[in-house]
Amino acid sequence: MTSRRKFLTTTGAGIAGVAALGAPAVHVSAKSTIKWRLQTYAGPALAEHVIKPAIDSFNKIAGAEMQIELYYADQLVPTGELFRAMQKGTIDAVQSDDDSMASPTEVTVFGGYFPFASRYSLDVPVLFNQYGLNEIWDAEYSKVGVKHLSAGAWDPCHFNTKDPIRSLEDLKGKRVFTFPTAGRFLSQFGVVPVTLPWEDIEVAVQTGELDGIAWSGITEDYTVGWADVTNYFLTNNISGAWIGSFYANMDRYNELPDNLKELLKLTMDSSHYYRQWWYWGGEASLRVNGTKLKLTSIPDSEWDKVEAAAVKFWDEIASESPTKAKVVNIFKQYNKDMAKAGRPYRYG
Repeated sequence: MTSRRKFLTTTGAGIAGVAALGAPAVHVSAKSTIKWRLQTYAGPALAEHVIKPAIDSFNKIAGAEMQIELYYADQLVPTGELFRAMQKGTIDAVQSDDDSMASPTEVTVFGGYFPFASRYSLDVPVLFNQYGLNEIWDAEYSKVGVKHLSAGAWDPCHFNTKDPIRSLEDLKGKRVFTFPTAGRFLSQFGVVPVTLPWEDIEVAVQTGELDGIAWSGITEDYTVGWADVTNYFLTNNISGAWIGSFYANMDRYNELPDNLKELLKLTMDSSHYYRQWWYWGGEASLRVNGTKLKLTSIPDSEWDKVEAAAVKFWDEIASESPTKAKVVNIFKQYNKDMAKAGRPYRYG
């Protein structure tokens, strides 16, 4: 890790060498082509779905005008350092959640999995595009020299574990890889949050360093190999969809001509759309047809305690700043509206 960081601080051949190794094979004019380096939170297997198709499409359309070189989790910098690297211009753009990349904003806690803020993946784009979250995120990131480009939904947050989880008692003492905010919330139920590089998770489960993972839905468990090292999947989730975003260094973004800004927007929209159906269909299909993970559930009477704890957690977060209170109030109003709308927006 130290040598990698040192390597990245060098100029000339150092950065060029890394870019050449990770860059797709494209034949364009070096003199006129705008080149960006974008790092995703996702490892190679997951990135094949959550971002690579969109970037390949962008590069094909942009041609000699612009090319985006895609890098995977921790390839250039550790995920926890993504924000600083982008802010400094070491990399040009990022796909991540606010929480994982440790952005110094008032909205960081809401990225990733904020407990029960969403029930379904469509909740996320509606919250951003119709309930005002876009404007709040834009303002927060503009303060720190980063352009918040677009937010979208990923999969729900479930547990996949080596031992079965059938009650809240079964969660106690379990060492679980999860997101910072999700870990903060789950610790009250005895979960022991563990932070490790994404690429180390599978081995950590095999060696016993981890008892399980609360980082994704079942689609990712199968896609990235976690279903091969765990035995059970808990159908209860603490969030209906991960909130993730695309970001860019503000100066680099402002340098783009309007047509490339528009193409970038369309590319991100295509990425969001791909994930909507890939995850939604994948979650159901693997529950029904998957052969690697046995399904378990915690009874509603017990899980209601977790949902009640989330309400208190929201109020705790809201008390920390006016901006956080504004976001929490939007979540509350949105969920009230969905409950009033009834089926299919909310059940029960």
